[in-house]
Amino acid sequence: MATSRSNPAALDLQTGDFPVAGHTLHWERTGDLAHPTVILLHHGLGSTRAWKAQTADFAARRWQVLAYDRWGYGRSSARPALDLPNFGTDVDDLAALLDGLGIGRAALVGHSDGGTVALYFAARFPERVTALVTVAAHIYLEGSMLPGMLALRQAFDGDPRFRQGLQRAHGENVEAVFRNWYQGWVRPEHLGWDMRPMLGTVRCPVLVIQGEMDEHATPQHARDLAEQVAHGELWLAPGAGHMLPQDLPAEFNRRVLEFLEPARPAESRES
Repeated sequence: MATSRSNPAALDLQTGDFPVAGHTLHWERTGDLAHPTVILLHHGLGSTRAWKAQTADFAARRWQVLAYDRWGYGRSSARPALDLPNFGTDVDDLAALLDGLGIGRAALVGHSDGGTVALYFAARFPERVTALVTVAAHIYLEGSMLPGMLALRQAFDGDPRFRQGLQRAHGENVEAVFRNWYQGWVRPEHLGWDMRPMLGTVRCPVLVIQGEMDEHATPQHARDLAEQVAHGELWLAPGAGHMLPQDLPAEFNRRVLEFLEPARPAESRES
């Protein structure tokens, strides 16, 4: 596993590429390794770059921050297709990455598809998750999701700025990233997907965040998620859309850090 450090005087940042099951995952770890870990899981068209407004703030509050490009994204290996909507390979990858980096337990923060990955991981490995924050996570498919996805399809095809933003995150793999995400979610056979029956197995504290004006889900979607997990708390952000961590970073960071603080080990809080 190759690792490197960059500009340690300004920010304690360690990066690496982790091999797992024939592909590699690019990861970035910020902050003191003695601090408890929070893992950031990017959205369906995102990468580690999506968390640039969070990593320094979280590290300054005594968290070791781990962000990584899921398989098929960013600087991780290219991928022929995503295994939507159950994300089984992504859950396996996250478990392997934590083992490889020597991380036993962690808090998870997941945005959109990353939130769904986090929920599946917490259900499968409850002993490894201290707390969970979902941001606009999907737990079933709504009719309101299709217009939002079609709008993104049109933006990818016709808006150079939108495409350039994805290009900065994914480089030469940008076409495959968008194709895999879009084609993965619009399949008719996924219309019946619903993970609500298994959400009761998520036993850790969960903060459910969603913008009231989210383009891909109604507020009821977030209410259903908060009600189905064992210990759910809901923040519906007035006037906010799907990209809440990027659009309202100060308020988002404050709310998430306050929620995560009780999950910190007692000895870390006392220090």
